[in-house]
Amino acid sequence: MKIKFDQKNLEGFLSIKDFEGVQPAVDKAHHDLLKKTGKGSDYTGWLDLPEKTTDSTLDEILGLARTVREHSDCLIGIGIGGSYVGIRASLEFLISDQKMPVYYAGHNLSAGYLYHLMEQLKDKRITVVVISKSGTTTEPALAFRIIKNFMEEKYSPAELKKRIITITDAEKGALRSITKKEGYQSFSINNDVGGRFSVLTPVGLVPLALAGIDIKSLIQGARQAAVDYGVMDMGKNPAYQYAAARYLLYQRGKVIEVLSTFYQRLSFVEEWWKQLFGESEGKDGKGIFPTSLSFTTDLHSMGQLLQEGERNMFETFLMAENSGHEVIIPSDDANLDNFNCVAGKDLDFVNKQAYKATAMAHYEGGVPNMTITIPCFDAGTLGELYYFFEKAVAITGYLLEVNPFNQPGVEAYKKKMFALLGRK
Repeated sequence: MKIKFDQKNLEGFLSIKDFEGVQPAVDKAHHDLLKKTGKGSDYTGWLDLPEKTTDSTLDEILGLARTVREHSDCLIGIGIGGSYVGIRASLEFLISDQKMPVYYAGHNLSAGYLYHLMEQLKDKRITVVVISKSGTTTEPALAFRIIKNFMEEKYSPAELKKRIITITDAEKGALRSITKKEGYQSFSINNDVGGRFSVLTPVGLVPLALAGIDIKSLIQGARQAAVDYGVMDMGKNPAYQYAAARYLLYQRGKVIEVLSTFYQRLSFVEEWWKQLFGESEGKDGKGIFPTSLSFTTDLHSMGQLLQEGERNMFETFLMAENSGHEVIIPSDDANLDNFNCVAGKDLDFVNKQAYKATAMAHYEGGVPNMTITIPCFDAGTLGELYYFFEKAVAITGYLLEVNPFNQPGVEAYKKKMFALLGRK
C-alpha cells in the first residue's frame, strides 16, 4: 500500500464514534459488492479485472504498440467520457514515460478544434484508435466519420487496415460492423465494466501502450491495490475510510467535494475523478457534487470562496511526496522580492508549504479536509490510485443507497438532441 490517507483535518467535524456508527453499513456495502448482491452487480467486473488481465494479453498489446510506433509519428484517440478522460489523465500523469504524442478527438463537437487538429497533423504519419461500445455515440461517431475520410485521402485501403484500430463491443454495434467490413485491428470492451471504470481495460491499455506507457506496471499496481483495499476492516482500509468520511460529511450538509491538487500532472486525474464520482453517485435526488481545483493557480481565483463562502463543502487534497523533478531556487544579491529565504531550496518545498498553509487555513475557516498522498509519478502508483478511487466510489454509492454503476440520466439530453437533429 503506497497511498497515504490523512484525515486529521476532519477533527471537530467527524468523531471516532461517527466512524464506528457507520461501520455496519460499510460492512454491508463491502459484502454486497463482493458477493454481487448490491445494485448494479452486473457491472462490477472492474473488481477483479487486474487479476484477470493476463500477462499474455498485455504482451499482445505491447507487441502491437512497438509495431505502431515504427510506422507512426502520432496517435489520435477518438472517444468521450471514460474512453477519453482516463487515457488523457494517465498520459498527463505519466508524461515523462510517453514515447509518442497523442491527440484527442470525439470528446466535443467543436468544428474549429477538429479542423485545426487535422491541419496540424496532415503531414504526419498517423494511427487512429477509435473507442466506442456502440459506435453510435454522437461525438466519437461523427469525429470518426470525419477523421476516417481524412485518413482515406492520405492512405490506401491496405495501409488503413494497419492505421485504424477499434475498441468496441465484441459482437454487436455499428463500430463492430464497420470493423468487420473494413478488416481493422480490434479489441473488445468488457461487457461487465462501465465506461467510467474502463481505464484498466483495453479501452485504456491499448492507447496507453501505443504511446509508450508501461501497462504491465500499471496493472501490477492495480493488482496490489485490489488486495490492499479488499479488506473489510475500515481501520485498515483507507479507501473505505475515505468513502465513509465522504458519506458522513454529506449527511451533515456538506454536499460539495472539492478535489484540490498542487501538481499539474494530477489535473486530469481530477477530471477522471469528477466523471467517476459524479456519474456514479448523482441519482435518485442524491449525490455529492464533485468539483476540482488546481493550486496554487486557483487560489488566486477561488481561494476567497473556499475560505469564506457558504460552508456546504469539504475538500480532499491530492498530493505527491516526490514531484519527479528538482528545480533549485537561485539566490539573488539584490533580493528585491525578499525571497532569498528559500534560495537553495527545491521549488517543490515551497509548493508543499503552500499546501500545508492552505489545508490549515481552510480547516480553520470551516472547511473539513483530508489528504490523499501518492509517493511518486510512476505507472504502478497510478494503477493503485485508480483502483483506490473506484473502490471508494462503489462503497459510497451503496452507503447512499443508489446504483453506482448505471447512468440513466445521461440519456435525457440525448433524446432531445436526436429529435432536433432528426435522427431516429
